[in-house]
Amino acid sequence: MYSQEIKDLIKKTRAERADIRIGKYGVTEGMINEIKRRLNEHKVVKVKIGIKEIDDRKEFAKRVAEMVGAKLIEVRGYTFILAKIDSDR
Repeated sequence: MYSQEIKDLIKKTRAERADIRIGKYGVTEGMINEIKRRLNEHKVVKVKIGIKEIDDRKEFAKRVAEMVGAKLIEVRGYTFILAKIDSDR
């Protein structure tokens, strides 16, 4: 499962505003790099989708998680949480 540190970070992140907002330009290379940078720095990142035309938000969040090498923790409405999980766990 997750370490206690990651669990605490996820709980804290749920209560905060989104760190990253994906807007009308969608998922760009710069956006991917920023999410990766924040994951390396904070381990947990909350992302808000600003594109209302997306049909399957969960699938969109899964694709973003794959692109940045993170685990999708949850999807709520237009917001999702990603966590960088160590591969040795």
